[in-house]
Amino acid sequence: MTPPLPHGLRFAFGTLSVLPVRVERWDRDAARGGMLCAPLVGVVLGGGAAAVGLVLLFLGAGPLLAAVAAAAVPAVLTRGLHLDGLADTADGLGSGKPAEDALRIMKQSDIGPFGVITLLFVLLAQVAALARLYDDSWARGALATVVAAVTARLALTLAARTGVPPARPEGLGAAVAGVVPARVAAGVALAVTVVAAAAGALLGTDDAVRTAVAVLAALGCGELLLRHCVRRFGGVTGDVFGGLAETAATTALVVLSLG
Repeated sequence: MTPPLPHGLRFAFGTLSVLPVRVERWDRDAARGGMLCAPLVGVVLGGGAAAVGLVLLFLGAGPLLAAVAAAAVPAVLTRGLHLDGLADTADGLGSGKPAEDALRIMKQSDIGPFGVITLLFVLLAQVAALARLYDDSWARGALATVVAAVTARLALTLAARTGVPPARPEGLGAAVAGVVPARVAAGVALAVTVVAAAAGALLGTDDAVRTAVAVLAALGCGELLLRHCVRRFGGVTGDVFGGLAETAATTALVVLSLG
């Protein structure tokens, strides 16, 4: 049964952002709608990040500061949820321990050396790519900011497809694992890729191709990480979802900055 759209939107924005949206339902139908609406959260967060970056750019702050702002806004609007998940996932994978021990490491409140190193290089890569894009043109910088945010949430839609098990019986990962039919998730991915390419086409044919490639490459890297985490942990967790989002966003930005 397809949940009413408002409940899906509430679930998406209430769990994937700090926006004051009350989640009224936590059942599987609401979770399915939420994961299908996840890319829309990226549109809002990415649009806000692009707006802040453009304001700074037009005020003369320069492309580097605009890039820092564009990378910081999504982190602020998610309370660093995805970055924290990335760090915890890196610590779990880097520990080399069996699944049960690795999951216990990921639940700890502190961040280990693998997490710190991963956060450092991921944020540096994001800022460097955005600075290159904003230096090239304000339009390419803004487009990349939005595309990266949307693709990051699209990776969550794909990770919530049927056949991907939860690693724990509780938590956000268990709530959304396997709620989206695989064919529907693939359809959403195709639709987002087409829309992203169309947006890139406004800047030229090369930008259309580069944008589509960036989305597909980001989803491919996210899929590789997802499969590795399922093998290592036995399934997905909320932290894994955060790691997937940041991996996809970073990959998209790096690809968009090339050429």
